[in-house]
Amino acid sequence: MTMPNFLIIGAPKAGTSSIYAYLRQHPEVYMSPVKEPHFFMLNNQKADFQGPGDSDRFKLAVHRLEDYQRLFDGAQDEIAIGEASTTYLSSRTAADQIKRCIPNAKIIAILRNPVDAAYASFLHLVRDGDELQKSFSAALQAEKGRVEMNWDPIWHHTQRGFYYAQVERYYRLFGREQVKVYMYEDFKQNPQAVIRDMFTFLGVDEDFVPDTSTKYNVSKMPKSLALNRLLLKSNPLKETAKRLLPLSVRHRIADQIKRWNVADSQKPELPEADRAYLSQLFRADILKLQALIQQDLSLWLDTTAR
Repeated sequence: MTMPNFLIIGAPKAGTSSIYAYLRQHPEVYMSPVKEPHFFMLNNQKADFQGPGDSDRFKLAVHRLEDYQRLFDGAQDEIAIGEASTTYLSSRTAADQIKRCIPNAKIIAILRNPVDAAYASFLHLVRDGDELQKSFSAALQAEKGRVEMNWDPIWHHTQRGFYYAQVERYYRLFGREQVKVYMYEDFKQNPQAVIRDMFTFLGVDEDFVPDTSTKYNVSKMPKSLALNRLLLKSNPLKETAKRLLPLSVRHRIADQIKRWNVADSQKPELPEADRAYLSQLFRADILKLQALIQQDLSLWLDTTAR
């Protein structure tokens, strides 16, 4: 049975959905049809996170080895075979599981300023109608309790931002030659250059040029959160529509409403007080990470940067 030979391990809200889409365009790359199987994080257990919407986020996750291997049955003569589960980076056990199963795997991490990544995760949950706290600061205050109640790591806004220990774990287990760390800010500025470097790292034709014009899984804020929640969550109106309208018609109507509901909408700015608090919280870890990966992270340390 086929296993992947490379993994994109995160971080969340750092462009991994776009990277997955761009890599899979390459004729020498095979990507799992399920972007985030989360297999190595689940440790042979079914996902059982208890937060709002968590069951939907993990409905395609796989916990059995045979099901995981089946994801790669479509691979033929591709050189690079991979998947992209953002839970692997912050998981305390995934790296060990990966090392045990595929010790020669190449590891790709893409990191984003943890302040911005935390806020982006919050907006993602607001967009999907799961976050009921009215402010980011309230969500931060609720984080400890949510962790204790076993909510999906997407709710762990600050915990996931301490990258030093997470990256060091992969360096220690796999060696620097098998682990490649990129910056989201570089990817956003020049996606073609970053993807080309990934092609080189994976040993595939670096001259292939993917279409990078589309950005995936962007947390655009809807004009109406109530309307967005109506589209995304189960409710009597959706159940009635299922009985009366063909699937193709329902999808067409939903797509039109979604496009209207996000048209020209602006993301709310991260409140300055929250930015200052998180910048101070992450500062020491960023300095340690900077020394570890030997990359300049001064932009992350600039509290006025956007």
